[in-house]
Formats: sequence, C-alpha cells, structure tokens
Amino acid sequence: MKERLENLRKAAIDQLKEAGSLDRVEEIRINFLGKKNELANLMKEMGKLPSDIRPEMGKVANEVRTEIENFIENKKIEFKEILLNEKLEKESIDVTIPVDVRFVGKMHPITLVISEIEKIFMSMGFSIEEGPEVDTVANNFDRLNAPKYHPSREMSDTFYFTEDLLLRTQTSTVQARTMMRDKPPIRMISPGRCFRYDTPDATHSPMFHQIEGLVVAENITLANLKSTLETFVSMFFGDDIKTKFRPHNFPFTEPSAEVDVTCFKCNGKGCSICKGEGWIEILGAGMVHPNVLENCGIDSKKYTGFAFGMGVERIAMLKYGIEDIRLLYENDSRFLSQF
Repeated sequence: MKERLENLRKAAIDQLKEAGSLDRVEEIRINFLGKKNELANLMKEMGKLPSDIRPEMGKVANEVRTEIENFIENKKIEFKEILLNEKLEKESIDVTIPVDVRFVGKMHPITLVISEIEKIFMSMGFSIEEGPEVDTVANNFDRLNAPKYHPSREMSDTFYFTEDLLLRTQTSTVQARTMMRDKPPIRMISPGRCFRYDTPDATHSPMFHQIEGLVVAENITLANLKSTLETFVSMFFGDDIKTKFRPHNFPFTEPSAEVDVTCFKCNGKGCSICKGEGWIEILGAGMVHPNVLENCGIDSKKYTGFAFGMGVERIAMLKYGIEDIRLLYENDSRFLSQF
C-alpha cells in the first residue's frame, strides 16, 4: 500500500507541474482528492490492514494528501498572479493623456463666510458654541428680556411646536444657555441656523444663518465692544473700511446700536450696493441688558458685557455682490462655481 500511495503522490505532482490553467488544476484536485478517487479508496482500505501497520499507513496517506493539497494551492496562487498581471496590463491607464476639465465642487459661500468669521473671532480668543435649533420660549424670549407682547412672539413671526417649544428665531438662545452653564469671564460666538415666518423673496428667507457674539466679565465697557467690532471689520472687509455706530433699540441690550461700514464697492462714494448712501448696515450690537444677566444667573452689579449679531446671508451678499438671497439655496452649479 505504501508503494501505491507513493505512485499516487508522484502522478498528482507530475500532472500539476504540467497543468496549464486554473481549470486544469481544479480538474486534477477532483481526480486525486475528490470523494470518489484512488486516495479515498486507499483510505477506505486502511480498515482491512493489520492493526500494527494501520497507523503507519494512515500517517503516510495524510502526508501524501497534505503534499498534494499544498502543491495545488501554490499552483492556484501562481495562476492567479499571472491572470492579475495580464488584467493590469490590459486595463492600464496612460495618465499623460489629456482629459476633459470637469466641474469640481467648492465650498458654499455661506460656509466660506462662517468659516472666515469663526477664524477671525477665534484669533481674538472667542470660543465657538452651539445649541439646539428647537429651543424653549424661555431661552428664545424670556431670558433675553423680550416683552411679553412683543410682535416677534406672534405666530405670524415665529414657528411654534407647543406653547413652550419653538424653532429658534435667533442664535441668542445659545448665549442664554452659555451664561446659565458657565461662570464669567465668557467670550463666545454662536453660528447657526435660525427660522422666522417670512415669505421668501430677494432679501428674506424663512430659514437663514446668524452669528452672534457675547462677552461677559468685570469692567466690560462700550469701548471694548467698539474695539472688537472694528477689529473684525478690518480683518474681514479690509483695513480701509470704516465703521459707524448708530443708536438703536434691542430688548436684550442697553445701550444698543446698529453698526454700518463704508461701502467696500464704492469706498463711501455711493453706488447701487449701498443705495447711494456710502454706508452699509452689517449688524446690531450693544451692552448686555442687566435683566438678561440676572435672568441667566449672573450678578449684574459685578459683571457687564456686550453682545452683537449678524446675518450670515447678508454678509455673504455684501461681500460677494449677490443681489438675491434665493440664489444661496437653489444649488445652481453655475452660480456656486463662481466662489
């Protein structure tokens, strides 16, 4: 039997050496290692051998089987490598051949503006804070000193879920949350989406983006606010741009102001962008009202602060000369490819 096993091993190896394809290797595997082959038959005959030589013949049979299996596996790897190389050679790409220039995606102008503003304020030591778009009436109005019957609370201006929950109308809600969570000093900005019940037109959208800022610490004055915003304007619009503070009224700040900048298109001479005035309004600001500080758990006798807020779409439209806000939401590649 040992001689028959050796002859079987030699026959299998010889045939595998001559095999010219993967199919032929598989055919040889079936012939020698399948269920109905000579090796299987020899294994069945082991039971008829004397018990003293049966273990030795079993060992030889297993060695023969293992050697054939290893040889088959090596031949398969060899043929697979050959096929892979042939495929790579056929499918090779000549990278020197000129190709058509195709449109490549770019950052959206709103994303560009938010990113640039974030970098400017982070360079001045501000942190970036975020909050939920669905917030409480308390955070959106009450803690920010909004009068109980202020028009902004009406359903014609605000999206309500319940009497106590709404889609935030301003990112000032994040300011309230930050003041309730952290102790002064606080220096943060809060970029994000806001929602108001507006009919879409060239300058209005029911969904828009804001960036609001807040500083609360001891001995904060209007001079700190003015210096901060002038630094921002200079870094964002250019060193030759001037600012102008006009008195205004906001429930969450006192005193309050609207901030204008010289038109960066005409340098203050007057054009269609600034409607001939030479100045463009960019944001609202003021000193944080003592009631807001107290509503958020901060001692208004010890701490003061300032806050400001700007519409990202407005800033983007001014910076890039966009005349219709709806262009920012229509995903027209002809428009977006300009940025």
